[in-house]
Amino acid sequence: MKFQIGDKVTVLHSNEEAEVVELINDKMVLVDVRGVKFPAYIDQLDFPYFKRFSEKKTEAQTKPKTFIDQLPVDKSKKTNNSLDGCWIRILPVSDNDEFGDEVVESLKIYLVNHTSTGLHFKYKLSYSGKEEFSLDNELRATKDFYLHDIPFENLNDAPVLEFEFSLLHPDKSKAPHYESSIKLKAKQVFLRIEEIRKKGDASFAYKLFDRYPDKLLEEEKSEWVSADKRENKLYNASQGRQHLEPAKYEVDLHIEKLLPEWKHLNNFEMLTLQLNTFEKYLDLAIAHHQHNLIVIHGVGTGKLKDEIHEILKSRREVRSFINRYDPRYGYGATEIFL
Repeated sequence: MKFQIGDKVTVLHSNEEAEVVELINDKMVLVDVRGVKFPAYIDQLDFPYFKRFSEKKTEAQTKPKTFIDQLPVDKSKKTNNSLDGCWIRILPVSDNDEFGDEVVESLKIYLVNHTSTGLHFKYKLSYSGKEEFSLDNELRATKDFYLHDIPFENLNDAPVLEFEFSLLHPDKSKAPHYESSIKLKAKQVFLRIEEIRKKGDASFAYKLFDRYPDKLLEEEKSEWVSADKRENKLYNASQGRQHLEPAKYEVDLHIEKLLPEWKHLNNFEMLTLQLNTFEKYLDLAIAHHQHNLIVIHGVGTGKLKDEIHEILKSRREVRSFINRYDPRYGYGATEIFL
């Protein structure tokens, strides 16, 4: 292999210097950039001295000296792009089969803390509702943590990744704990893998939260409801309902209704936005004790409708639902009874 563990390398697309910390396979390695680890393809890396010797003399080396009193004031805001939330990063590990085709064999699962807050976490992996693996550990600020591998064929067993977070250093203004989960669906994971292959990326990610949540005010405390402990939770106590966004009796999920500038989105991003919007208004309808909800999903290929129906089957608050002809929507809407 071109690189070995401990080699100093340059990430070509970002011009950052990194260190190789793990050899994943003959095409990928795990690199560390200032404490943040992520997978990268070997052809996206190079040794720093190759770059230095190949670079042309820069403008800074040839322009005349500038004295300190001639320098303009830098008014730009300094930002740290790495502090952007807590994520699950998934790295597909592939090999060639007997016919020479690239086949995904497993998924490496990493918990990535791109925040300035240290976290304690409890983690559980379940297949079809049965616990398979659990872990109780700590994750420092701006660090990541390798959890385990999931064999690719196990996606057919509906794996669910569940987390309970708390702060390493308690803060009275912050929530005592925070729960989040990701349900991996074979079709969606396959689409994500196809997308990163087209882009030349090594991994994809799901965000668990942007920042650790603040503590609820006393009058906001109530019973949280969620059939599968999803990230966006809503409460339904009568005292708390007044703080919720109003519910809707009809939700139109056509992408142009949700986002005027939608043409830059790919199919997966559009589907994700539509499903997130659907689940948001389903939860609001439940929280407001609404008796029914009409979701307009259109006809199209039927993928959005099928995904919605799969979610409805898993929600205990849903008494029934029906997709029948309606003069207003044709067969492009589903009515849900709660």
